[in-house]
Amino acid sequence: MRVLLDTHILLWWLMDDRRLPKDAERIIRDPDNSIFVSAASIWEVAIKASLGQIEADPFAIQAAIEPSGFAELPITGKHAAQVARLPPRHRDPFDRMLVAQSLAEPMRLLTSDTALAKYGDIMLMV
Repeated sequence: MRVLLDTHILLWWLMDDRRLPKDAERIIRDPDNSIFVSAASIWEVAIKASLGQIEADPFAIQAAIEPSGFAELPITGKHAAQVARLPPRHRDPFDRMLVAQSLAEPMRLLTSDTALAKYGDIMLMV
């Protein structure tokens, strides 16, 4: 299965945070799954860190993607256009991009954000 991590799941994984749900850990560790990290997540970390909303180094996060066995997913024009087709169920632009990417690729979005469940079957809720 192709899986796109949402930003919280990514940060919890990299920080070995106990908030990472066990089901998420199982999905990430499954060797049959291909795990992706969106450039949107790095962008979100960069913005929120610069605003003092989180303590994280976007350069360290980006550098940890490949050693973690994940693939980086760039944002493409196809992804940006897909946002226009999303119903207005979630206002966060970063989450909307992750949903759009998961639809366009296709892949499943691994998240613990219950608001994203409104987008249906593309979500892997943990």
